[in-house]
Amino acid sequence: MRIRTRLLVLILAILVPTFTAATLAVGYVYLEERRAQENSVKETVRAFALLVDNELEIKEGILRALASSPSLARGDFDEFYRHAKVLAPTPEAVIVLFDLDGRQLLNTRAAPGTPLPARRASNVAELMTRHGRERTLVSDLFTAPVGGRLDFVVQVPVTVDGRIRYFLSMGVNASTLQDLMTEQRFPAEWVVSIIDRKGRIVARSRDADRFRGRSVSDRALQNFATGSEGVFEGHNLSGTLAQGFFSTVPDSQWRVLVSIPKAELQRVPLHAAAFLAGIMSALLVLAVLLARHFGRRAIGPIEYLGRSAEDLGQGREIAYEPQQIVEIDAVARRMAEASRQIRRAQTELEQRVAEAVAANEQAQAALMRGQKLEALGRLTGGIAHEFNNLLQTLTTALQMASLTSTQPKVQGLIDTCKRTVSRATALTGQLGSFGRVQDARLLTVDPYEQLRNSVQLIRNVLRQGIALELACEDDLWPVTVDPLQFDLALLNLAINARDAMPDGGRLAIGARNCVLEPNRERSGGGSGGGSGGDFVLVTVQDTGTGMAPEVLARALDPFFTTKEPGKGTGLGLAQAYAFATQSQGVLALSSTPGQGTTVELYLPRSTQPLSPQPARGGHTAALQASGRVLFVEDDVLVREAVAHGLEEAGFEVLVAADGERALAMIEGGLDIDVAFSDIVMPGKISGIDLAGILRERRPGLPVVLATGYTDQRATVPGVQMLAKPYDIGQLVELLSDLANQA
Repeated sequence: MRIRTRLLVLILAILVPTFTAATLAVGYVYLEERRAQENSVKETVRAFALLVDNELEIKEGILRALASSPSLARGDFDEFYRHAKVLAPTPEAVIVLFDLDGRQLLNTRAAPGTPLPARRASNVAELMTRHGRERTLVSDLFTAPVGGRLDFVVQVPVTVDGRIRYFLSMGVNASTLQDLMTEQRFPAEWVVSIIDRKGRIVARSRDADRFRGRSVSDRALQNFATGSEGVFEGHNLSGTLAQGFFSTVPDSQWRVLVSIPKAELQRVPLHAAAFLAGIMSALLVLAVLLARHFGRRAIGPIEYLGRSAEDLGQGREIAYEPQQIVEIDAVARRMAEASRQIRRAQTELEQRVAEAVAANEQAQAALMRGQKLEALGRLTGGIAHEFNNLLQTLTTALQMASLTSTQPKVQGLIDTCKRTVSRATALTGQLGSFGRVQDARLLTVDPYEQLRNSVQLIRNVLRQGIALELACEDDLWPVTVDPLQFDLALLNLAINARDAMPDGGRLAIGARNCVLEPNRERSGGGSGGGSGGDFVLVTVQDTGTGMAPEVLARALDPFFTTKEPGKGTGLGLAQAYAFATQSQGVLALSSTPGQGTTVELYLPRSTQPLSPQPARGGHTAALQASGRVLFVEDDVLVREAVAHGLEEAGFEVLVAADGERALAMIEGGLDIDVAFSDIVMPGKISGIDLAGILRERRPGLPVVLATGYTDQRATVPGVQMLAKPYDIGQLVELLSDLANQA
């Protein structure tokens, strides 16, 4: 077939179907544009109904805030009157306090002591009968007895000591909703109305003062009764044939009605169809011109192959364009496919190189962060171990002195020393933030209770102007953590959030259960969670200044801080990251400059039952202990103090200064009821090693291990753990129970 013949067939094949398609497209566009316009109006009506609901919720929020006023709870109406006057949203708004019988106790439009109206002017009493007294109620439009204006009322119950004591309402002038309507800037042809349950107009975009309080048409009321939203046709109050779109305001059951003239609704689709017809006509003319152009230039396919060959030589991808010539099209397809394969190979290679570089950088950063935390953990862990031995000696000595002292002044000094030691114990516990988690300090806790207790501590470090919110799902899964480190992590995150909000803001702490897919990547790092599973997600979110990407990349590094010298150590986020890692979880960090920072702690779900709350206190004198105890401790001061305490309780105490000596005594036939050993000791045999050997050679012998800090994990089954400094009474009770069970 000749090229000229092919061009003629191509022109006919384009023009005939195109004319047919253009005619169908114009009609289709008209219908679709009409449908799209109606859907758009429906969405607008729904959105405006939600805005009206939000406006009512704002007033409800003011009433809720007033309802929780301490002055109202204690019946101080004068002080509450002053608060209500200040919190009233507008000078025209009135806040009224009712008793349960509907009598007014306080009215912000009347000075205290002025006689108040004896009955309600609104239909709130009827709504309470219908919907109950416990929920927020919004009345229909009514004429206020004072001023004769059209108002509506928002009422909330006031609960004191778990019972409804009062009702607090806000009378609002209906004209205040005009501002909300004006802000939306509806088209001038639209008539938008807010209508109460009885069909009366509360606000209107046109002639509001003229129509406010009038009832809508019967046709509108009939359609309102059919559902929460809909569309109908009829004449509006101005007598214009229009199409009405309505939607229900959720809580108040008011309605929003938008009336649009039929002519206006038809205008936009007609314009769109006419516009499309013009475009299609222009395209048809263009197609004819292009066909004539290519008819004069039959050499175009050859030139196309030349350009394709040039693009292929320079490594650019070729876009295949059929030329309607079999030989040329075959060559062009092969060249286009070759160019795609070359380009795909280049893209894959570049992507792999970029991924390899990014993975290497991420691995280097994670390795460096881990090395820093490990070095810091070893340093602080060693300090914690030594301090805990000293605190153990002081704790035991003070408890023994407390039991023997009868002088009140001396007893007071001992109690003061005990409190000081307790504070030192808490501070020493913080030194373990960057090392391995201590088994003796692990507890299975309820995350909600742990967060609720932490919030009390966090409130003390926040400045005025920062709103603290706690939102937890019901039935949170238990987690196994070090409670002290958990509290410290939350406190560090709260302090960082506080410093990021110098002008105030919002700090939101939440928790929920979540299930993670295996190998799901989360920003921020962490060693746990790679295999997926059940986690409790604790979120700490602020509205502060946020972090730039370069700061976010180093935020988890120990000692990195952007704060001024003396105002930050750079260990806050690092401690939270270390806590998540210790707990086999993940810390995810995200931040946007100017919008705030979000920290997510993923803590693995625990299958263990909740741990009992540890009870501390010296009660050695109340126990009558007996039995033989092998006490293994390398620290002389701890050994002397604890051995004396055990002997005073009634135990026969046999002492060994290290694991080798203790093992020699056991192998020599020593008969004991229970073994009590420190974990970290000089020599080749640690406390954990000694416990394992005793489990093999003396299976029924109870073993208790104590630790101030150790990098080893106690994996011997059935071995009890105590964290230094422990209470001597707690130790005596534990050893006595184990000795009696042996």
